[in-house]
Amino acid sequence: MKIIVDAFGGDNAPLEILKGCAQAVDGLDIDILLTGRKEEILRVAKENDISLNRMEIIDAPDVITMEDHAGEIMKSKTNSSMAEGLRRLAAGEGDAFLSAGNSGALVVGATLLVKRIKGIKRIAFAPIIPKKDGCFMLIDSGANVECKPEMLCQFGVMGSIYMQKVMKIPNPRVALANIGTEEHKGGELQHEAYAMLQKTDLNFIGNVEARDVPIDAADVVVADGFTGNMFLKTYEGVAILLLGKLKEIFTKSALNKMAAAILLKDIKALMKTMDYNEYGGAPLMGCAKPVFKAHGSAKAKTFYNALRLTKAYVDGDVVSEIAGSVASYRESHGQESAEDDE
Repeated sequence: MKIIVDAFGGDNAPLEILKGCAQAVDGLDIDILLTGRKEEILRVAKENDISLNRMEIIDAPDVITMEDHAGEIMKSKTNSSMAEGLRRLAAGEGDAFLSAGNSGALVVGATLLVKRIKGIKRIAFAPIIPKKDGCFMLIDSGANVECKPEMLCQFGVMGSIYMQKVMKIPNPRVALANIGTEEHKGGELQHEAYAMLQKTDLNFIGNVEARDVPIDAADVVVADGFTGNMFLKTYEGVAILLLGKLKEIFTKSALNKMAAAILLKDIKALMKTMDYNEYGGAPLMGCAKPVFKAHGSAKAKTFYNALRLTKAYVDGDVVSEIAGSVASYRESHGQESAEDDE
């Protein structure tokens, strides 16, 4: 398997990206196609004694920064490492693409260069997030601020397939993010999406409130991008706050440090459970070929785990599963199979 990697995407590129890739070549048995400034990649690898075994480098002189407007990937930054990687994926030179770079640019580039699965309305960000027991998927978490009911329904279908094929959950529980669990709660978008989700073959369990999600309320939480992004950022912030406070408590006195030493194994297990680095990144669900977004602040461990999930996504043939499911749904509902152009 060959995964194309944006070597200059993210805050810690290219050093941490190269470290993560080197670990993945050995640990995951994959080949990597790096896109970015070739001379700098070679220099950084040499200076830090990083093996480039099984890695090919494609020179791309430009870099899309986090401050760049999303549309620049198709305008002034067509020679960027991200754009080049997406073009190579579209041309069939790799099995998947991974970047820790500008999220907006990645969505635009994936949509216009790699394209969507036939029948899919919109590409969606779908991060895997820790909960009380295991993890859940939040879809969409920021790619689509405004959504239509059919989009939310498709998010549920795509999320369910991912959790089955990649996370190995036999019958994922799909829920709709709302301000209450009752069927009549929410606005018109939620009401119509609820009705559509009920008619699918999904294990749809209804509405779910944000406070119940961390306690294991669902395996797939469906939301519009605005709601999902607010939920995601709040979730991350609270986790960081609580873990920070816990550290303060256990280090403020000698007695507390002794107590921490006794509980060290359990504390480490808790911190690992709440560590987003264990999951690495999020797929862009709905792309015609596998595209993954790693955390912008990704270091080697995070990027390795993002590559692990990307490989599992390819192995699970998730794109084909989604395409088949969407085609079947549209046929059974008498919808045209033509490409959506809205």
